[in-house]
Amino acid sequence: MKVLIVKTSSMGDVIHTFPAVEDAHRARPDISFHWCVEEAFAGIAALHPAIQTIHSVAIRRWRGKLLEPGTWREVVGLRSALRASRYDLVIDAQGLLKSALVARLAAAPIAGFDRSSAREPSATMFYDRRYSVPRDLHAIERTRRLFGLALGYEPDFSRLESGIVPPAAKSTFVGEKTAFLLHGTSREDKKWPVADWVEIARLLVARGMTPVTTWSNDREQAVAEAIARAVSQTVVVPRSPLAEIAAVIGGSTLVIGADTGLTHLASAVGVPTVAVFLATEPGLTGPRGPFSSTLLAAPGRSVTPPEVMAEAERLLALKLQGSA
Repeated sequence: MKVLIVKTSSMGDVIHTFPAVEDAHRARPDISFHWCVEEAFAGIAALHPAIQTIHSVAIRRWRGKLLEPGTWREVVGLRSALRASRYDLVIDAQGLLKSALVARLAAAPIAGFDRSSAREPSATMFYDRRYSVPRDLHAIERTRRLFGLALGYEPDFSRLESGIVPPAAKSTFVGEKTAFLLHGTSREDKKWPVADWVEIARLLVARGMTPVTTWSNDREQAVAEAIARAVSQTVVVPRSPLAEIAAVIGGSTLVIGADTGLTHLASAVGVPTVAVFLATEPGLTGPRGPFSSTLLAAPGRSVTPPEVMAEAERLLALKLQGSA
């Protein structure tokens, strides 16, 4: 059986799908899984060994160039590739109109949430099989339930495993005890102040750890370099492809991150991860993992570096106990 997963974005949503893929891979070894995902996250989807083929879409780019011939050539090319694959089933794990339209391109039966469960009920008009999944569950559990219903097995909710395998890190500049600081995020109000990142870097060094950070744009580069200037032991990883950053994260001892996709990735691969949420509620979409914790700022205040450090030490001790 050949199944296409449609979950195009965002990075956190893609990562939340991995436990469902892992469930299905264990329960249905007869299935060949393929994935249709935004081009920016193709390298993330490839981290699960059960994914055999990845089809890239560029909805974000296409939206701004709808009248250009090149856009429609890419859409037609995607449709041809999906139909040539002859899928037995498409699972729209996103439940949006855009994902349903992408799923439709494959010309195969589509399974998805029903009207009461989908994020955009209009998407369900394109589905052949519709399943009810409560909306008050975490996104990870919702997706696991959808896959189980669509493929005929009961997920084991006593386990939470992503199954993803970060690539081996090529860099040799980090030591055995590294803490990756993920300060970059999409909104200014979600960012921890630079002074707090500097203080947490100092606290880490005092505990014998090497702070590591990176950047993906000019603003983030300025923050990374400010941390390194203030704490000379900090290693700044140059702007790199997502797969390379994933490798460094996977080899880290600890991750401290803002509300960003890479923080979800760190949680999913089992690295002790402290997520700092300042302006958003983790709610039903926050990071989940065996050694993951979210610190949420109370109204009118922030999360302090000592609070983060204390939580980091708790998670590190928890993982040490688990490996003993």
